[in-house]
Amino acid sequence: MDETRLTANVEELADLLIDTVDSGASIGFLAPLDRARAVAWWKERAAAVTGGELAVWTARVEGRTVGTVSLSFPDKPNSRHRAELVKLMVHRDARGQGLGRTLLTTAERAAAEAGITLLHLDTETDSPAERLYLSAGWTRAGVIPDYAADPSGVLRPTTLYYKRVGVDAGERETGVEEVEATA
Repeated sequence: MDETRLTANVEELADLLIDTVDSGASIGFLAPLDRARAVAWWKERAAAVTGGELAVWTARVEGRTVGTVSLSFPDKPNSRHRAELVKLMVHRDARGQGLGRTLLTTAERAAAEAGITLLHLDTETDSPAERLYLSAGWTRAGVIPDYAADPSGVLRPTTLYYKRVGVDAGERETGVEEVEATA
């Protein structure tokens, strides 16, 4: 999928972002998240998709976007072997159905196919997301105290994780893709 498709889905992605923040996930925003800000944030991602700096996948159930995950690719020559897993979100109504795991696996496979050999991420310490990453074979690298505020504004520690994937360097295919999901 390209910038056009991301832009076409921006309203649903904004709904997902708002729901994720409102349900307490620390993904960079404070609650309550204004709808206009959520829409603008997603629109700002379109240029990065077009430029090959960001790949975005969405999960749809019954025609509705209920999840997303992205890979952010560095622009420095000495770091082209790695990518950052960012903004893994699943709508609270769709949690517990394996969508988070499906999105995570999709991003990991795409990274490996693109020649990425190392993924990294950060997540709020002791969050439900942390349990997902541990169960998916990610390695805990350490904890940074008071790294980011949760949606209510309280400073919380963040845990850093990494995972080795793929073995070959090569061209990476980026863009926005959909993951088919069933409820």
